[in-house]
Parts: sequence; C-alpha cells; structure tokens
Amino acid sequence: MKNKKSNPGTVKRLIKTLFSFYPIILPITIFCIIFSAVVSSMPSIFMQRVIAMVESSWASGDWAGVGGEILSVVALLALFYVLSLAAATTYSQMMAVITQGALKKLREKMFDKMQDLPIKYFDTHNHGDIMSHYTNDIDTLRQMVSQSFPQLMISVITSLTVLSIMIYYCVWLAAVVVLGVAGMLFITKKIGGRSAKYFFRQQEAIGKEEGYIEEIMNGQKVVKVFCREEACKNDFNEINNELFTVSDRANKYANTLGPILNNVGNILYVIVAVAGGALLLSGAPNLSISGLAISISVVVPFLNMTKQFAGNIGQVSHQINAVVMGLAGAKRIFALLDEQSEQDDGYVTLVNAKEENGELKECAERTGIWAWRHPHRADGSVTYERLAGDVRLQDVDFGYEENKTVLHDITLYAEPGQKVAFVGATGAGKTTITNLLNRFYDIADGKIRYDGININKIKKKDLRRSLGMVLQDTNLFTGTVMENIRYGRLDASDDDCVAAAKLAGAHDFITRLPEGYNTVITGNGANLSQGQRQLLSISRAAVADPPVMILDEATSSIDTRTEAIVQRGMDALMKGRTVFVIAHRLSTVKNSDVIMVLEQGRIIERGSHNDLIAQKGKYYQLYTGAFELE
Repeated sequence: MKNKKSNPGTVKRLIKTLFSFYPIILPITIFCIIFSAVVSSMPSIFMQRVIAMVESSWASGDWAGVGGEILSVVALLALFYVLSLAAATTYSQMMAVITQGALKKLREKMFDKMQDLPIKYFDTHNHGDIMSHYTNDIDTLRQMVSQSFPQLMISVITSLTVLSIMIYYCVWLAAVVVLGVAGMLFITKKIGGRSAKYFFRQQEAIGKEEGYIEEIMNGQKVVKVFCREEACKNDFNEINNELFTVSDRANKYANTLGPILNNVGNILYVIVAVAGGALLLSGAPNLSISGLAISISVVVPFLNMTKQFAGNIGQVSHQINAVVMGLAGAKRIFALLDEQSEQDDGYVTLVNAKEENGELKECAERTGIWAWRHPHRADGSVTYERLAGDVRLQDVDFGYEENKTVLHDITLYAEPGQKVAFVGATGAGKTTITNLLNRFYDIADGKIRYDGININKIKKKDLRRSLGMVLQDTNLFTGTVMENIRYGRLDASDDDCVAAAKLAGAHDFITRLPEGYNTVITGNGANLSQGQRQLLSISRAAVADPPVMILDEATSSIDTRTEAIVQRGMDALMKGRTVFVIAHRLSTVKNSDVIMVLEQGRIIERGSHNDLIAQKGKYYQLYTGAFELE
C-alpha cells in the first residue's frame, strides 16, 4: 500500500522535473503526440462518410458524382495522415532529446547531491546499491520516459477520442463498449496491481544483488585467501533466488494481463457486432448527438472503432510493466535526491593572509600564512586569527548511534608543532577522534576548539582544508601521477607537485616509472606497490601544505623495509606541523610528544614514551610484550 500511495506523488514530481528541464520543447512534444493520436482516431469518421455516400446512392439509384466525393474524402484523409506522420516524426526526435538530456541532468543532480551527503550516509548504505541508482534505476526510467509515457499518452488520447466519436454516432453501442472496457480496467487493476507490487520489490532486489557483487569484487583477495568461494556462491545464489522470485511473479502477472485483455477485446468485438445487428433489425431509434439513424454506415465503423478502442486499452496494459519499473527507479532516484545534505552552520573561514605593521591582513595571493576570518555577529566586526594548529578537546562524548556512546569524557590538547599519538586495541576509539576533528561526525557533548575557535563555528570546507590526512587505505584516482598529487591542491604547479614528491620521498620511484610523472594510474594504482601508493598519498598531503596532519595507521599495511622509506617521508611531512598519529606499531610513535592510550572509548594513560614506560601500565605491557597491537 505504501508504494501505491507514493506513485501519484512520484509521477507528479517526475513530470514537474521534466518540465523544469525542457519548458519549451516538452509542451511542443506533447502537442505533437496529441495531434498524432487524434488523427489516428479519425479513419472511422471517413469510413462512415464513405459508406453513407454509397448507401444514399444505392437507395436513390443516383451514382453521379459519388466517385468524386469519395476521392475528396480519401484525399483529405491522406492529408491528415501526412500531417500525423510529420507530428509523429517530430515527437520521436524530440523525445530522444528530452529523454537523454533529462537522464544526463538527473545523473548530474545525483552526483552533485552525493558530494553534499555526510560520511554517515556512505557508512550506512551499500555502495553497490548506491551505484544501481546510476545504472539500473536510470535505465528503467529511460525506457519509461522514451517509450512508455508517449505510448500511454497516445493510447489514452486515442481511446478518449474514439469514445467521443462512438457516443456521437450511437449511445447504445457506446454503452456496450464502455461496459466491456470497465471489465478490462477491473482486470487491469487487479492483475496490474499485483504486478506493480513485485516490480517495486524487483528494483530493491537488484540493488541488493549489485551491492553484494561490488562487495565481493572489492574483497576478492580476502575471499580467496580464506577459501570462501563456495560460501560466496551460496550467498549470491540466495540473493539471486530472491531476485528471481520477485521478478518471476512480477512478469507472470504482467505477461498474463496482455492475452486476457486481447481476448476480452475480441469478445467485446463480437458482442458489439451482435448488438449492432440486433439494433438494425429492431429499427430502434438512435439516441445520439449526430441524429443519424442506426444503419450499416454506423455499425460498420463502430466495429472498427471497437477494435481500435479495445486495442488501445490493451496497449495501456502492455506498458504497465515498464511504467511500474520506471516509477520504482524514479522513486529510488528521488529518495537519493531527498537525502538530508550535510549541515554546515559555520561562518568562520580560512583565508590567505599577510602581516602588516604587526597585524594580519587578508589577501588574495598565497603567502604561506593562513588565518581564520572570524566575523562577530554581536557588533559586526571581523578579526583575524593566525592558523597555528592548536587543537583541544574538552570533555567530549560521542556515539555513532543515540544511546550508544563510544567516546567517554575525552580531554586532550595538541599545541602547535606537537605530535600526539593514539594507541589502543581495535575499536578503542582512535579513528573516531580523528573523524570528529574533521567533523565527519558531530560530538554529542563537550567542546572541540581549533586555535581557540569552536570548530562548530568553522565552515566544514575550510576546516578540512586546514587538515591533511594520510590513511591506511590509499585511494588513487584514474589519471596521471602528477594529477593524483595535485589532487591535494588543485592550483598547485608542476614544480609544487615535484617538490612535494621529493619531500615525501616519492620522487625517486616516480622518475623510474615508464612515463615518470605522466604515467597514467588505473585501478586504484594496482600496478604500484602498497608502499609506492602510500608515498603518493603522502605527496598529495604534502602539496596541500596543511598546518595539521592526521596519519591514520599509514604504515600498518606495508613491510618493514618500505616502512622505513615511508616513515622518512612522513617525518619530513610532519616537521613543524601539529600531528595526530594512529599506529599499531608502537615503534612508530616513540618520538611523539605525548601518547594517548585508549581503551573502550576512554583515555586510560597519557604521557611521553619514557613516562609511560616508567608507569609500567597498559602501554608498558603492550610495548614490552609485542611491537604490534593485535
């Protein structure tokens, strides 16, 4: 029932969207469709006129001039057909433009919307299911807009036009047709309604299946190393069987509808023929607008109109499959577009600055000095605070879900240039803290201040621009090595990118690549080693030149020899910056200014490496027992 209620709203919104995309072309296309449909309904009028001429001449025995009149009627009909052909050609071409253009704009809107969604959306939605919006849902919408909508309009308009002509010629026979069509509509509602329910489920099942395939493709190494191929096949078969079941039921109902309606239409044709014959024999008066007596000139065209009318009602039923699938796709697309965008109430921005007479002044050029531009709403004044990298968390509580706190009373500070390390078992809350610094998630209680400014007051884009991140999972994009490094700062010159690569220790291996910095990377850098990919990630962070760095287990997935190279690159990158380090290998955090030991979302120990060793607490046990946290 929920889907049925939502259909009218989806249809209305889809039509409104199409009109917003093509406010001029779409009305012209609709006019051409209407014109073509009306003209296709008119042959019966000409047939009635010709038969009436023959009847009149037969009764009077006067055949003079009948041939010329018939030829004029046929010529007029031919003219209408030519105009109809022109209208049909026009709307076919325009519908191609509207369909492809609308889908292009919808894909753009979806992708733009995706960039505005919070990280939480991607953490809670299957990536393959998100991808199905761009593939399967868009494809079903294409079929509906390009084929089903025009065909439905033609069928409905033709049916209404033919019905009007029927009523004009003979009310009695029109009543017989209307009763028959009422039965066809009842059957369509019953069978088509069941079909619609399963087509909606089919769209959801397709998204689920595509999500599972994408998940397994990304995890092929894990699947093979644990010999889980057969288990994956079984899981896929289960999901695929679910898709088969709903698709089978949807298409069974849909495919049953056509033959039933065709046979009902044939039966209706016979009933009208019998009723017309009975009216001819009875000599009953014809209650109609035309005032014509019931005769062969009325009954014969009526039979033709009955066939045409029933055929168009059947054509409507044939389009139900595509319409329902298209509406299901449109509903999922609109659901994505209606997702709550990431909220940002910040008003403090990050600007380039220069110092004049001991005061910071905003400037357009890049000076290497950044400042927070802080408008004060109370008096309208604006102050500038140098971006130093002083980060403080005070009494912070946080949970990914309500009533499920994962961080408890976190208080810490990092002064400019300090290196702060987080250690602890998986799930202790290390990465969660860095997610809060970026405002990927907002805290439930407490305060986070950045250079003395509450980070809720800082625009998210400016906040994140001041923070560099090197993650354990390196994401490289299709493009050249130079373009991947420049991703950290799009206005960086080639010299800036090369300097960043040298700083990170990546220049040496880059120059040995086939095309050097112009070597094209594909497949997330599948042709590079893990260490090389990480060095490119560090280079990307280096070219951004942020005052604060977050290193989230950046060396945990590489070997010890490569780690030494990467570590040198990170040491160069960290110099003079405030740095937050998350590491499983405790040897990489020994030189930190302060080490925070976390357990179940709480800081249980803090201090330098020597201080914590002297305390002989949790850190001491970890360090002396093993160099890696399991």
